[in-house]
Amino acid sequence: MAPTRRMFTLEFRIEAAHRVIDSGRSVHDVAREISVHENSLFRWVRDERRRLEALEGTSDQPLSASERAELVRLRRQVAEQEKDNEFLKKAAAYFAASPPKRKGSL
Repeated sequence: MAPTRRMFTLEFRIEAAHRVIDSGRSVHDVAREISVHENSLFRWVRDERRRLEALEGTSDQPLSASERAELVRLRRQVAEQEKDNEFLKKAAAYFAASPPKRKGSL
């Protein structure tokens, strides 16, 4: 049986990224310290640096933890709805191409 995949909360990923960003320590050291794969931590650091750079260009306050969690939830919901819409488009095209046969018609 394959091992289950570990899931990390958004807050954990941001905190882990800031351990690298704020302290200047290497991704390798912090990843070993918190027992995560280096590639995962590297992606989290990259994403957090991009988010921080995007915030520098705005006068808005950074998102709170609850706002960030809601944003993640909404993005997942949008992605799921886009998949549903694609499926419905394909289903509509299929049924339009071959309409059902009616009783009593030849």
